[in-house]
Amino acid sequence: MVVGHLIEVAFRGNRKEFFSWDGEQPPPLRAAIIVDADRGEDFGRVHSTGELAEVRCNGCAHGCGTTPPPRKALRLATKEDEKLDRELTALNEQARRASMERVKSNGLVMKLTDAEWQWDRRKLTLFFTAEKRVDFRGLVRDLAAQFKTRIELKQIGVRDEAKRLSGVGRCGREYCSASWLPDLRPVNLGVAKDQKLSLNPQQISGACGRLMCCLRYEHEFYVQSRRKFPKEGKILVTSRGEEKVVSCDIFHERVTLRTVEGDTRVIGLAELKAEVEGEVASSESEGAVGVVVGIEATLDSATVAMLDTAEYALPVGAGVGGLVEVVPDAVDAGTESSAADGESAQRRKRRRGRRGGRRLRAAEGKGLDDAADSAEDAPEDESDT
Repeated sequence: MVVGHLIEVAFRGNRKEFFSWDGEQPPPLRAAIIVDADRGEDFGRVHSTGELAEVRCNGCAHGCGTTPPPRKALRLATKEDEKLDRELTALNEQARRASMERVKSNGLVMKLTDAEWQWDRRKLTLFFTAEKRVDFRGLVRDLAAQFKTRIELKQIGVRDEAKRLSGVGRCGREYCSASWLPDLRPVNLGVAKDQKLSLNPQQISGACGRLMCCLRYEHEFYVQSRRKFPKEGKILVTSRGEEKVVSCDIFHERVTLRTVEGDTRVIGLAELKAEVEGEVASSESEGAVGVVVGIEATLDSATVAMLDTAEYALPVGAGVGGLVEVVPDAVDAGTESSAADGESAQRRKRRRGRRGGRRLRAAEGKGLDDAADSAEDAPEDESDT
């Protein structure tokens, strides 16, 4: 029993399709082959076989997936078949020029990109680009009467046009779409923004006039790497106070910071995280201990003994607010006033943090009004301290 082989065949204009081969062994790569086509036969060359063909069939846009290909490869091409295919190269250009004259005579706004004769000359396919919908029914009748064959017009995009015509990109190599890229995925301006590239269309566009396909190759790496870094423009509290994130270097894992005074420094990502976490932990511990110490300093010996009993013991996990709530009415007025002083100290600390942020934004040039407000708040800070 002969088992069919899956092969991928490449045609003119970088067009590829999958066929089944009934021979015992698959044909060699780049071998000329005759395949079953639409109402006839066509000429192509073997592009991939075996496991590679199966992988490409499941992942390519022109692949048939898990279903077997609908057409078969008939036989290997002979010398006469290859000679006839070479003659079609000149006939394709003649057909395109003749069709362009018919387009002008019909007054159609369309650009004929390429013409492709089927190997047996039973069909002529014309590829064109147009910005709007084109009614080419009259053109098809004129071309059918002129070439005496079946005419098929296909509208393609500018990316597909570059894929069919091929060429050399600014990198000095053949277009990715024409050489190896299986699918032409859309590329938007957000991809260039994530990679911090120039947003000038002339610098990031290919020969087709659209954004280059290679912008998507490393986009996922940039997205995953930037999640580790703080956002640019965010204000962080470090060992030097409040600093603004200026830029992030994802390759060397470094962050550039700027203080209120305008001093900049470059610090490693690991060191920055350690500083930020250390400042948060120290601020929380200092705030809680400071209030508790302020309260206990005003308590007399009798009140301290009362708090040590089981009746007035502070529940596990209670904060400063819990300590103030469990203090009975027998506590003197000095205790209540000290608790109020502790809470007011916390509020002043929060206000100073907000004022510090406003001063930093004023120093960045947000406006003269904010700078004036921060200058007025400066004496009040000195009185608080």
